[in-house]
Amino acid sequence: MAAAELFSLEGRVALVTGASSGLGVRFAEVLAEAGAAVALVARRRERLEAVRSRIAAAGGRAIAIAADVLDRAAMTRAFDQAQAELGTVDILINNAGVVHADRVVDLAEAEWRRVLGTNLDAALYWSQEVARRLMAAQKGGAIVNISSILGLGVRKGVAAYAVSKAGIIQLTRALGLELASRGIRVNAIAPGWIVTDLNRDYLASEHGALILKNIPLGRFGETHDLDGTLLLLCSDAGRFITGTTIVVDGGQVTGMRG
Repeated sequence: MAAAELFSLEGRVALVTGASSGLGVRFAEVLAEAGAAVALVARRRERLEAVRSRIAAAGGRAIAIAADVLDRAAMTRAFDQAQAELGTVDILINNAGVVHADRVVDLAEAEWRRVLGTNLDAALYWSQEVARRLMAAQKGGAIVNISSILGLGVRKGVAAYAVSKAGIIQLTRALGLELASRGIRVNAIAPGWIVTDLNRDYLASEHGALILKNIPLGRFGETHDLDGTLLLLCSDAGRFITGTTIVVDGGQVTGMRG
């Protein structure tokens, strides 16, 4: 099989949560460029429609579905709509997530639950739903969970976020083990510091300069630095990979361990 065919997603249907901003937008665009039809899911319909329009203008196929990932009824409706308009979802990108900035002693229960619920619980619920539908259709597929290097090493002020992302790594292992016999591969990506609209100003500040000193490759990541890993895990190029987490961080975690 030619290299281009290995990474092709022609005939596949992908669903991306958190697809209205940040990494989710890039993930959706890359999957569409590779040939997948893409269901864009997030709470902000206007932003989803803008992403859908860009994908359509580039020759891709996408639909916008407004849904909160913690709303189980909305989740069911999202999969129903995607299936009705595009076909059975066989690629799920669990990307939706939230951050916080609270020291542990000040971390309120509601904030803890908000972060763990959105970042970890929802990944389980949406993975369960896609797995059940794939098994009913007797099809294989791929689930990609978005973790973080903070799931491997923590820093002050982000306890709930770090715990949620560490949980994603273990959830990926558990799902990968249990779903392998059904032809459903489950893997995770743990990005380091990737420049997006949400953190661009912060990374350009003196705080960013301190972070940069700990990245061996000497730069922050860009959203397209995750393209290859995403396509590997979603396509036939990664057909023998499951239950693993790939770190994409410019060497930062390796330096922390040294």
